[in-house]
Amino acid sequence: MDWDKLRIFHAVADAGSLTAAGDTLHLSQSAVSRQIRALEESLNTTLFHRHARGLILTEQGELLFDATKSMNKRLEAASARIRDSEEEVFGDLKVTTTIGFGTLWLAPRLVKFYERYPDLRIDLMLEERVLDLPMREADVAIRMKEPSQADLIRKRLMSVHMRLYASQTYLADRRPVETMEDLRDHRLVCQNPGSAQVSASTSLTQHLLSHDLPSLLTVNNYFGVLQAVNNHLGVGILPDYVVEDFPDLVRVLPEVESAEVPVFLAYPEELRQSKRIGAFRDFVQEEIIAHRSKLREALAS
Repeated sequence: MDWDKLRIFHAVADAGSLTAAGDTLHLSQSAVSRQIRALEESLNTTLFHRHARGLILTEQGELLFDATKSMNKRLEAASARIRDSEEEVFGDLKVTTTIGFGTLWLAPRLVKFYERYPDLRIDLMLEERVLDLPMREADVAIRMKEPSQADLIRKRLMSVHMRLYASQTYLADRRPVETMEDLRDHRLVCQNPGSAQVSASTSLTQHLLSHDLPSLLTVNNYFGVLQAVNNHLGVGILPDYVVEDFPDLVRVLPEVESAEVPVFLAYPEELRQSKRIGAFRDFVQEEIIAHRSKLREALAS
């Protein structure tokens, strides 16, 4: 098969229209259409169903698109390795992590990373879904569990516990929280047990909710929980890494916490020599060390 025709087919299948693919490829719609017809003739099959709203892949088209997606990912990986052979750190870096860790810990620290590497373009993808690193859905991931795929390089960064926190302003005007029974006089702010989160957090939330607390606010991510707690709405379940950046938070019921949650950084084996990956990995590790140091100093004081 003609590689150039496959490249054009992939663009059309990805965009869903000849016009959009032409814009991406800097070709006219008629030129794109001719290439698709020629590819269909060479394969003796129909690759697209045409209708007024665009193009839909046929069964044969889906098979070919799966193949071109895999080819495209491998070409991107090869291109990344070639770019990383240069001495300078530059280009695109796709980073994925959870909404909570990405918004509350990682994003605020990226200003220092950009100061060091201003020519990098970071695509920060925050979601609970585990993206496929070998298929290049992302270049590097920070995950709240050890990756299961064998072809990934992984580095354990830290451990996290979910704990109870409230603002000093909230606690100043209310009855102290010294026992689990005292918690019934306060509003619990937490993630809904049915929302995507680590199992340790779900277990702690379910344990607390079993005490039949009268007032409750549930949010579907930790950023929302933090905003509610900072605005004095109640006692919230939050990851312990928020303490450093939000000193107004006070830990409540220090004997109550989740099981340990390991935090791993992972990236594909094929990107082992990537200077972009190496720069990001080293930066995150430096920030973790600084984070631990500040926590130790806070405990000592």
